[in-house]
Amino acid sequence: MSRPSILKPFNLLRWFSVVSMVVIAGVSVVIAIVVSHYFVSKTIERDALLTAQFIQTLAEAEVRHADLGRGLTMGQFLDDRVAPDSLGVPRDELDRVRAEFYDHIRYLPDALLATVFAPDGMIVWSTNAALIGVRIVGNEDLDETVRSREMVARGHIKMPGAERTEQQFVRQPQDMYIENYIPLLDGQGKLVSVVEVYKEPAGLIATLREGYLLVWLVTVFGSVAIYLSLFWIVRRAAMLLKTQQQTIVENETLVALGEMSSAVAHGLRNPLAAIRSSAELALDADPAAVQKSIGQIISQVDRLSRWVRELLLFARPMSDEREEVDLSGVTSDVLRAFDQQIRQAGIQVDFAPTAPLPPVTGHVALVTQALNSIFANAIEAMPKGGRLGVSIGPDPQGEGLMLTVSDTGAGMSETQLELAFKPFHTTKRSGLGVGLPLVKRIMERFGGAIRIESREKQGTNIYLSFRFADRG
Repeated sequence: MSRPSILKPFNLLRWFSVVSMVVIAGVSVVIAIVVSHYFVSKTIERDALLTAQFIQTLAEAEVRHADLGRGLTMGQFLDDRVAPDSLGVPRDELDRVRAEFYDHIRYLPDALLATVFAPDGMIVWSTNAALIGVRIVGNEDLDETVRSREMVARGHIKMPGAERTEQQFVRQPQDMYIENYIPLLDGQGKLVSVVEVYKEPAGLIATLREGYLLVWLVTVFGSVAIYLSLFWIVRRAAMLLKTQQQTIVENETLVALGEMSSAVAHGLRNPLAAIRSSAELALDADPAAVQKSIGQIISQVDRLSRWVRELLLFARPMSDEREEVDLSGVTSDVLRAFDQQIRQAGIQVDFAPTAPLPPVTGHVALVTQALNSIFANAIEAMPKGGRLGVSIGPDPQGEGLMLTVSDTGAGMSETQLELAFKPFHTTKRSGLGVGLPLVKRIMERFGGAIRIESREKQGTNIYLSFRFADRG
């Protein structure tokens, strides 16, 4: 059987240092990621919107300048597979307007690649002539633009070997670039062409990096400031709590010393007075009276010795030593030690040593001291005789043995029960009030427990729970 665990003191400052650091760091990282992502995505969307507006405005201006007819849009004839006759415009005129539009796109600032797609994914024009005539399948961004007829923008980080078929740039990006898909519609709102532009806007990318760095710097410095502020507050609180705990311990120690001093002074007064009176009587008394006085002196000295022994045992720290204890044998030995007092008081004892029982964990000397206190209290509660019942059986929880001691004495009131385990509180004229508190300490030291049931004028039952000894 393992020993009962001893709770370690809670180190508030250490736990706060670790837990708060983890929590603040985690929350700060999440906030920085969310804010950075929002900042980057919104900036890219804004740049893409300006690019889309520029290209759409350029397409409308070219059509108006060429005066190709009402209702005709640039996107309708960017695909040279469209027959000019279906649009009612001469081919050479369409080629001229288309060429001017492509020239404008070709020289867009910061452009890495510009491509025009037909709705079926065919590349009808590109700044990279090798792509013209290639049909692109499986481009999710292109498919989304065709389906929604709305602009799509993406930011990319250059990753060697990850380029798609249509990403054959005229010049390679340094690290980051932006991809825009711009829909061109006809007069009825039907998508007829898509312009794809890859850009590497140096100024915008520099701004993004600065903003990204600023977000993380502010987050880091803010987190550190919050952590240090809270750490200072908790450190002050921990120091204050430690000081208050020390004060409480000191006050409790003073209170305990005061109670102990009062109990000792009260307990010593009567025996000392009896010793003095017996000694004075012995001076003038006859031999028989001298014998009686000497006996009285010895009795009172023994009484004082017992009090001092109990007081020292109660104040001394319990030893960690453990051993197997034969509970039935120790109980029999203690009862034999009280045999004379039991006979003088006319008490009937009901105890039959049972068959060999499993040993319990404890210490023979301490268990003996605990049983001495229990039996002494029971005998003192029956000065005119009574019945003392002692039995040993299995503990209800199945983890050990239970020793039950019952008497038919005066019993205890509810107030006395509440104060039974409080040191230096006693209702007996010949006691110090450390017997039951000492028993409680001994039982808890070895993982056991003590429980009392009592009513006034109906006797008292005391239950001592012992744990089985660990033989592993």
